[in-house]
Amino acid sequence: MSSPLVIAAPSVDADPAALRRAQENALVELLDIPAVAAELGDRFRAAGYALYLVGGSVRDALLRRGGTDLDFTTDARPEAILDIVAGWADATWDTGIAFGTVGVRRADDTLEITTFRADAYDRQSRNPVVRFGDTLEGDLVRRDFTVNAMAVEVHTEPGARRFVDPYGGLAALAAGVLDTPAAPEESFADDPLRMLRAARFVSQLGFTPADRVVEAMTAMSGELTRITRERVQAEFSKLLLGDHPRRGIELLVDTGLAEHVVPEVPAMRLAIDEHMQHKDVYTHSLVVMEQAIDRETDGPDLVLRLAALLHDVGKPPTRRKEADGRVSFHHHEVVGAKMVRKRLRELRYPKHVIDEVAQLVYLHLRFHGYGKGEWTDSAVRRYVTDAGPLLDRLHSLVRSDCTTRNRRRASALQRSYDSLENRIAELRKQEELDSIRPDLDGNAIMEILGVPPGPQVGKAYKHLLAVRMDRGPLTREQAEAELRSWAAENL
Repeated sequence: MSSPLVIAAPSVDADPAALRRAQENALVELLDIPAVAAELGDRFRAAGYALYLVGGSVRDALLRRGGTDLDFTTDARPEAILDIVAGWADATWDTGIAFGTVGVRRADDTLEITTFRADAYDRQSRNPVVRFGDTLEGDLVRRDFTVNAMAVEVHTEPGARRFVDPYGGLAALAAGVLDTPAAPEESFADDPLRMLRAARFVSQLGFTPADRVVEAMTAMSGELTRITRERVQAEFSKLLLGDHPRRGIELLVDTGLAEHVVPEVPAMRLAIDEHMQHKDVYTHSLVVMEQAIDRETDGPDLVLRLAALLHDVGKPPTRRKEADGRVSFHHHEVVGAKMVRKRLRELRYPKHVIDEVAQLVYLHLRFHGYGKGEWTDSAVRRYVTDAGPLLDRLHSLVRSDCTTRNRRRASALQRSYDSLENRIAELRKQEELDSIRPDLDGNAIMEILGVPPGPQVGKAYKHLLAVRMDRGPLTREQAEAELRSWAAENL
């Protein structure tokens, strides 16, 4: 969780409401409000309007979390906003002006300024009937969570900033509780994506959802089908990239929301993994994801986290009870890779993400054929070639997939993988292991065999590539002899 917010306890002799206001005023004066926000607030004041920093910008300022985008709300209408920023902003854009939002860029800062809103929703789609509001409190009540329903009036006058928190967001922030300003049923009916956002905030901020929020999410999980796949994917990705993705995933599964996002994940609760050491494949997959995160070296890795979470989704459909009573999941990596492709396409992930996650799922069992280190050089070459640029991620995934509580077995598996990585390193010293090609290219094949471009050249190329995998680099003479021998039997 982000750094906890500390609020001094009130004196027993003090008026609680007055002391709370004093604490809030003192706190808001300590906030690191960007100079650009205060400067903009002065322009609004001079024009007779108020400007408030609002939502996630206030929340993150209180938590001392950095952010580059600043969100504001105001009683000024969009046309007045454009007049106020004219000559001050380096650029403006009005793509959201129908919803009351004007975008502004000032130097390196990106700002969004939105007129007070008092929208109504048709409850059939997400689209609101846009209505401008007259009060800040009316605007704040329509926001998703109380921790995002706080506002700070911005300007440069010392000691005169106003902190507005009509729905207890500050107390909720201090307690790490996620609740809604209005009844959660009303909030989620307006925008069902807010249920997924709740799980995302659990992951990102380490918050605990209020009981009534969890109850509403559970009762209304089916409403998520009203939301486009693109918006669902964006929230799910943010959840996975948070500091506590396991908690977010567990909330999705426990409330039934996962059935409408990644149903393959809750389905894993039905299968016992082959080691008979874990509660179920679902729990095992969450542990693998956490262990993969611990191996990240360059920030959150969406592809690795998706692969770790989904690497065993092929187990439920391949689950078989053998004659000796053991449970098997033959070829679950093949089935799982196909399932991953289907699900990620459904969620509108980019093609490169789909390809990379599916390939990692497909390859995650390959190492277990390594046994005690008896892989041939050919097998090692194929392992590296099939992984390609995903090799480092594959290393992380395979090592993370070891979740046995048997320390001796876990140590043996890690030593075995150490051996494989050492073999890869040794072969790299001897040959161009990361870009293996046949010893003869297409032009050389055509020249030696006297054939024009066509399928025959492709077949010869594939044969020489297979030979290169099996035998390593050949001399020019050896490669030509191998090609002629193959051609004598196949052309």
